[in-house]
Amino acid sequence: MLTRYRVMAYVTAVLLVLLTLGVIGKYLLGMDGAAGFTSVVGIAHGWLYILYLIFAFDLGQKAKWPLGKQIWVLLAGTVPTAAFFVERKVTREVAPLVKEEGAAPVGA
Repeated sequence: MLTRYRVMAYVTAVLLVLLTLGVIGKYLLGMDGAAGFTSVVGIAHGWLYILYLIFAFDLGQKAKWPLGKQIWVLLAGTVPTAAFFVERKVTREVAPLVKEEGAAPVGA
């Protein structure tokens, strides 16, 4: 559960950074070929962001996050580089819970 969230957080963040660079190249620098690049990366980011939302929501529900925190984590995939920082914070918080949950009682 935590691993799939982390993977999607990184993938979403990298694609959003690439998309931001593509938009800068397309609109500010007038680069040829940037339109195709931004189109492909934008579509990929959009679809993969949906998976990120599902995985982050699932993680938040299992970790019993309050609504405000849940929304904050879900929106991290829309701000370039934010998902990198949010992912680290979430991992530090949730990793001990996952280890506790994964430990089976002796004799079970």
